[in-house]
Amino acid sequence: MSFTVNIINEKGALRGLFDDFKQLTKVGLSLSVVFSAVAGYLLGAETISVSTVLWLSLGGYLMVGASNAFNQVVERGTDALMKRTMNRPLPTKRMSTNVALIIAFVFTIFGLGILYSIHPKCALFGAISIFLYTSAYTPLKAVSPLSVFVGAIPGAIPFMLGWVAATGEFGVEAGTLFLIQFFWQFPHFWAIAWLQYDEYKKAGFNLMPMGKKDKKAVKQIIFYTVIMILASIAPVFGFSGALSLSVFSAVLILLLGFVMLYYALRLYIKQNDKEARNLMLASVIYISVIQVIYVLDKFIF
Repeated sequence: MSFTVNIINEKGALRGLFDDFKQLTKVGLSLSVVFSAVAGYLLGAETISVSTVLWLSLGGYLMVGASNAFNQVVERGTDALMKRTMNRPLPTKRMSTNVALIIAFVFTIFGLGILYSIHPKCALFGAISIFLYTSAYTPLKAVSPLSVFVGAIPGAIPFMLGWVAATGEFGVEAGTLFLIQFFWQFPHFWAIAWLQYDEYKKAGFNLMPMGKKDKKAVKQIIFYTVIMILASIAPVFGFSGALSLSVFSAVLILLLGFVMLYYALRLYIKQNDKEARNLMLASVIYISVIQVIYVLDKFIF
């Protein structure tokens, strides 16, 4: 009987360690980044290499996991103040800071090494992403709403990273993919910041544009939503080199963009959490679906 209980306890402990590891590296977010990187690779590749896709997926996951681990080490004090983050492994002391740092450094070394094996430029962009997220965006969150603009840079790298992995080049095509994901982050993140405004305020973060939760902030959301839509359909006009888009796919993306714009306008009118949540969910669907549309457009049209 005691042997059975010990096995159950050990399984529970292992499950707890695995759950803490997932929280530290934000597995869900990391997988969404991998999805973007693979989509970018498929768009750029003339011949698809399964091994490159697998290495890119692993390298991308490690890169984002490292950034998230470093971020939680730096913010372990403020994480303890917010309901959304107080149960993370570091604020609860289920994991020590040293263990988290070891994970972060190991992920960084292996992640950048894998990306370098694909192409040196991939490692360069991976290193830029980790550095900006950890050393610029994270400390700026407590200083200025401009941190969102800084954080949008590493956040926009994955889609572009896939193209670089496929071609070894950073040109107008990769730049276009970067801009799509760059401008998308503003309505997406500000919708989250609207929902978490009071929690962020407790931690000393003020991330809304101009520091307030009002109609002026929503005007910024609307503006960047429109810019995002224009960037997303730009390839249909031949402005993006080898990155092309059919009229049919551009119309689909335009309609998806109008859905986001609709919820942004609703937020402007209602100024409540319900509309902010709708906008946030619409933004998640938007970025995932348009990447699928881009890939299908390449292989079908």
